[in-house]
Amino acid sequence: MDRAALLGLSRLCALWAALLALFPCGAQGNWMWLGIASFGVPEKLGCANLPLNSRQKELCKRKPYLLPSIREGARLGVQECRSQFRHERWDCRVAAAPSAASPLFGYELSSGTKETAFIYAVMAAGLVHAVTRSCSAGNMTECSCDTTLQNGGSASEGWHWGGCSDDVQYGMWFSRKFLDFPIRNTTGRESKVLLAMNLHNNEAGRQAVAKLMSVDCRCHGVSGSCAVKTCWKTMSSFEKIGHFLKDKYEHSVQVSDKIKRKMRRREKDQRKVPIRKEDLLYIHKSPNYCVEDKKIGIPGTQGRECNRTSEGAGGCNLLCCGRGYNTHVVRHVERCECKFIWCCYVRCRRCESMTDVHTCK
Repeated sequence: MDRAALLGLSRLCALWAALLALFPCGAQGNWMWLGIASFGVPEKLGCANLPLNSRQKELCKRKPYLLPSIREGARLGVQECRSQFRHERWDCRVAAAPSAASPLFGYELSSGTKETAFIYAVMAAGLVHAVTRSCSAGNMTECSCDTTLQNGGSASEGWHWGGCSDDVQYGMWFSRKFLDFPIRNTTGRESKVLLAMNLHNNEAGRQAVAKLMSVDCRCHGVSGSCAVKTCWKTMSSFEKIGHFLKDKYEHSVQVSDKIKRKMRRREKDQRKVPIRKEDLLYIHKSPNYCVEDKKIGIPGTQGRECNRTSEGAGGCNLLCCGRGYNTHVVRHVERCECKFIWCCYVRCRRCESMTDVHTCK
């Protein structure tokens, strides 16, 4: 074997080792790791070497063209979770690198708390959103626009369905197929209750995408008179879906840790109040995120940057849990007042500014 071939082989082995380090075998069953994978890496690895359970791998092998959408769905979910909770005591922190011992979201993924509920809902919603968007973009052969809306409308009101409506039903179908694990395949009462909770919250995330579908229209007529409108259904931005799910998180429903025929509210005097599909459910109360707990991986809020003037979640009073805060001055140096000088360079001044930064004690 010549030197060039040996060099190529060593580089290939190094790349393969790096990819296996990114997705270790112990991370099987946790597709959420794809949310922090570099662009193109899952596609290079292929379905068999990704952190998926056996059912997901089989579905991935049958539909490999959906792999970019699966990765994008995971990325959307992770990004939106971090965005919605960036000022909260629990900031939806994710692990910096894959670990065989811990999932992407650590303790929260299996704790059965409100945080668990939000994670499952936003990740399922992200998968629906990404797959549906890919269908509408024409990236797949088995789905495209929603054909049920092609020939309809109201002639008397001057509008008709047209364009390309997002086929959210296909996205929801694939999300259920990819994420929902049958309860009958689990053992142990606690496992069944937690799985039933996760399945409900998966569906709540999907329902959020469907509920927030909107109708866009385009006018047709002489000189923009809008005599006739062509309308189509489109998904809301994922940021809007994230806000909707954050509100559901704030009003989530605690359910009993004993499952009978269906999930029921924990409080006996409220059990006649039905649980809706879009409600987020949790079993256990959230831990104290104010102080560090190394045993379950809670970092606490010490050292977190806070807003001294805010009374909201990111304000120093709430984020620092009454411990107070430290203030230090940060000096910023940047180029400013830049001007183009003929010919041919840019001249700038060097500007300095001082900013007070507040961090929790």
